[in-house]
Amino acid sequence: MKIGKKNTALYRYTDKIKKIFKKGYERFLKIRGNPREIAYGIALGLFVGMSPTIGFQTAIALFFAAVFKINKISAVIGVWITNPVTAPLIYSITYYIGGKIIGNSNSINNPEHIEEGASFLNMIFNAHEIFWIMSVGGIVLGIPLSVAGYIFSYSAIKKYQEEIKQKLLKQKQKLKEIKEKVKEKRKKKKTRRKRKKQVK
Repeated sequence: MKIGKKNTALYRYTDKIKKIFKKGYERFLKIRGNPREIAYGIALGLFVGMSPTIGFQTAIALFFAAVFKINKISAVIGVWITNPVTAPLIYSITYYIGGKIIGNSNSINNPEHIEEGASFLNMIFNAHEIFWIMSVGGIVLGIPLSVAGYIFSYSAIKKYQEEIKQKLLKQKQKLKEIKEKVKEKRKKKKTRRKRKKQVK
């Protein structure tokens, strides 16, 4: 019974993550603008999203998007990779990576630290240390993630915009064909009227 409960909880968690990413992806595709600027915005947002600055990430992303003159909307969408649902997973990974790189004895890898650090007060006293470890882990994870995000988002938005262009061209072509058919019908009616007048 316990295993079943764990599986359902895990399924709900992954399902929530999938829904969040799906909504974000749909919104991302609808962004208007230069594909390169949009992709840079996503890359920036993803990088900032890996930093332990939750609550301030949107403001940070908007600031740098304005400085570097890249798409602000896509930057905000990129930041939302870190949200109340995904934050525990992302920050656990960044803390783990940061701890491995710094080689801190109080890293999350140490089971003794997990037991000792369970108290809220201990977390507050070690806040600066935790922040530093997560920052290092966030940078290490954020760089390849932002590069991959740029490549994926650029190709995705480029493809989507090309598809829209093709659809619009097809619609224009259809409208032209309809207009031509209407003109032909009008011409035929006029010629019929002229013939009728000539017969009379």
